[in-house]
Amino acid sequence: MKSILEEFFYGNVCPSTDCHSKDEQTKKLMEHLADHHENLNNTLTDKQKELLEKFDDCYGELTDINEREIFVYAFRLGARIAIEVLLPTTDRL
Repeated sequence: MKSILEEFFYGNVCPSTDCHSKDEQTKKLMEHLADHHENLNNTLTDKQKELLEKFDDCYGELTDINEREIFVYAFRLGARIAIEVLLPTTDRL
């Protein structure tokens, strides 16, 4: 078995795609969201559809930024916890 660092190097670890919740509540919510989006889109004029598409693009970009920031924060926090666990009590930061 390869180490997690090797898996990460070869692109086999991708937190942004591997870490989505697979529980039923989340699946149902995603289905409802898609249905509502489609229903809304079907009622809009072409100009309104263009505006909704721009909104979706901006919202997607914002979500990507937030997910990246949360990942970096959580990774750093995990590393700090690991360092503290491994240090002798007298050497703690």
